[in-house]
Amino acid sequence: MIDSLMAYQRSPLMEERLADNRARIMRATRQLIAAGGFREVSITAVARDVGLSTGAIYRYFPSKSSLYVQALVDAVDHEVGILRRIIATPEPAADRLRAAIRSFTRRALKGPHLAYAFIAEPIDADVDAGRIVCRERFGEVFKDVLRDGIESGEFPDQSIDVSAACLVGAFTEALVRPVTATEKPADEQRLVDAITDFCFRAVAARG
Repeated sequence: MIDSLMAYQRSPLMEERLADNRARIMRATRQLIAAGGFREVSITAVARDVGLSTGAIYRYFPSKSSLYVQALVDAVDHEVGILRRIIATPEPAADRLRAAIRSFTRRALKGPHLAYAFIAEPIDADVDAGRIVCRERFGEVFKDVLRDGIESGEFPDQSIDVSAACLVGAFTEALVRPVTATEKPADEQRLVDAITDFCFRAVAARG
């Protein structure tokens, strides 16, 4: 029995190949989403771009929805990493909050198809559920800077949970129309500043 189990153990080389295939699948999926949103992604298209059979893709992802959700999770991992690095700087909390929101909105406007796919593009219930979890993860990042700002006196006392959720809802909702427009906003910097200023006022206003 032990010999039989050992025979099915994956070698380091096999593990490396599987990991490489999975990474290539995710890169191809992200590129397709960037080109036109989730509607551009099919198992056939991903398989073609990666150079694998559709059956091979299904061995990694049992459904198109699971592929979508993983693409969403990977994108949010990347964004959360960027935001956490901004939040972790030694600047005043107000400056860090503004910098984080400004950074996110600028990247969203540079990649509108990706942004719309990950914020609001209608797909299915699994993706919608994934979006909720991802918004909560963004909220956790902003809780840190809100807590710092309250402790330093930069922000008034408030519910950190509610304020973080409202911040994420505000700047993501404000991006939906701009990233779905057929033409880029006439003044992207003005839009970024408007979103950033609104979010700042929402948590910094007193009385």
